[in-house]
Amino acid sequence: MLRTQSSGPGSFADFDLSRVPSPCFVVDEARLRQNLEILRGVSATADTKILLALKAFAMWSLAPLISEHLSGTVASGLWEAKLARKHFGGELATYAPAFKTSEFDEIAALSDHIVFNSPAQIGRFSNRALAAKADIALRINPEHSEAEIALYDPCASGSRLGYPISQIETLPDGLTGMHLHNLCEQGLEPLKRTVEAVRPFLEAHKGGYRWLNLGGGHLVTRNDYDRGGLIELLQELRADLGVDLYIEPGTAIGFDAAILVGEVLDVTENQGLVGITDISPTCHMPDVIEAPYRPALLGEDGDVNVRLGGASCLSGDIIGDYNFAAAPKSGQRIAFLDQAHYTMVKTTTFNGAHLPALAIWNSETDALRIIKEFDYEDFEGRLS
Repeated sequence: MLRTQSSGPGSFADFDLSRVPSPCFVVDEARLRQNLEILRGVSATADTKILLALKAFAMWSLAPLISEHLSGTVASGLWEAKLARKHFGGELATYAPAFKTSEFDEIAALSDHIVFNSPAQIGRFSNRALAAKADIALRINPEHSEAEIALYDPCASGSRLGYPISQIETLPDGLTGMHLHNLCEQGLEPLKRTVEAVRPFLEAHKGGYRWLNLGGGHLVTRNDYDRGGLIELLQELRADLGVDLYIEPGTAIGFDAAILVGEVLDVTENQGLVGITDISPTCHMPDVIEAPYRPALLGEDGDVNVRLGGASCLSGDIIGDYNFAAAPKSGQRIAFLDQAHYTMVKTTTFNGAHLPALAIWNSETDALRIIKEFDYEDFEGRLS
């Protein structure tokens, strides 16, 4: 099971959950700014550009704040690339395991860098990328696993992500950069081991690329992350390889910066107490089921164990077992911690579930804005 990385409630310990609709994502822009300031400091000291991976956090209402601190964004395809260009500033890199011919020219026109997944894709699209004045890069598979969960391991056996370095003898013509990624919410040591494993390949092709992107999964904003060690590693790589460097964290940007507020709808008993909530993991927190993992509950305390789950028809729509001081009542508000990343970008309306509202709170000023509430038309508009 994937462990929650949350360091605790922080300022959310004092937030009145009744101030927002239910369900609702509440992002603390003060905490978000703290994360961004840490990343900007690392970027400046290590002379490394840091990009936001939109696949993890794409709340464009906060784009001005994010763009003030980071060098740009990373998109996973046409729609994210359009979102990036419309709302965010800085550079835009776009990577996909494969590009659709019908979309490629528009992607190339939007992107500064296009990261291809294979030499064959480069051969198919490189002329069109160059015509749009976009850099050409190759995602390599370092064939070195560090992820704790197979579902999130880009280097798992048979992975479709990145071209195995053991199969690369010469770099494709026209290559500007290389990209690798194999981490998931991890510290410095897994990155150091990865660099050690892939360094012979990188050094063998030194001079054949101008920049290197070390991907995401670096939980740089966690309190115990060795940021000094990261800076030293990045500085060493720049000097040894003679290249510009990028990293593209997603989780680190939104880490511990949001909660998902919900409401207990009913409490039943079946070999223990079962609380049914308007938060559905299959609809609102799919990684809870897919990883799986148990998200931290705000204010969890007591001896009364309750299994919390959603109101969908999926029997496995279970969040987890939690302790309360007393059995929760219908209408009682609850909240789960560290819900900015890989949550709001993955929500669905399965079973007609309501999409959580989006709110921005400032823990320093206590200002609260309800950015968006979804209604029936949002559900109907996805169907026909």
